[in-house]
Amino acid sequence: MVSAVPLVKQPVPKPVGEQRVVFNSLTWQGFLAMRQSLSPDRNTRLTYLEGTLEITMPLEIHEFSAWLIGRFIYILVSELGMELKTMGSTTLDRQALERSGEPDAAYYIQNQPLVAGRDVDLEKDPPPDLIVEVDITHTDIDKLQLYAAMGVPEFWRYNGEVWRVYQLQGSGYNEVEQSPTFPQVPKTKLYEFLATARESEMRADRELRAWVRAL
Repeated sequence: MVSAVPLVKQPVPKPVGEQRVVFNSLTWQGFLAMRQSLSPDRNTRLTYLEGTLEITMPLEIHEFSAWLIGRFIYILVSELGMELKTMGSTTLDRQALERSGEPDAAYYIQNQPLVAGRDVDLEKDPPPDLIVEVDITHTDIDKLQLYAAMGVPEFWRYNGEVWRVYQLQGSGYNEVEQSPTFPQVPKTKLYEFLATARESEMRADRELRAWVRAL
């Protein structure tokens, strides 16, 4: 008689959200030269901070999460009667600071009237009001330091499980429980929206709009 060996439940591996390549000790001029050599149609994100260049290749779960968070923001802005200028993954260069970012999403909301109808010039215009980054795998770039130095007032970070909200206070970020842009929206709403959207994006859209209208 063959004895049955009980099956041991294996932990579910965390999905791989990005592939990353890192270059260290790279000057600002070297970074610019490398960026210029890449195809303009590239599907990669480049982030540069203090000599470190990270090239990120987003995979499906990364793009899915980033798109849904962007949709979440769009619905809130729309239903709350706010304004919006979407910057997407526009390259945010600050040559004087030798910093550059290509976030998953960037938005002008409070300062939308200052940049409406034209291209943004970060040497003269304020930085985006809100930046979103999805980092499911480890990143060598200190995103808090990067965007704080640029003066971005609010920074959202999602690692595939936890949504963190940071507010710029002085020269650095403090983690806060509520978004300063959407103080009436609890964190649980984003988790509910993401969970529902994995089954039905349209249902998630309808339910979030109904919830906001009932506020």
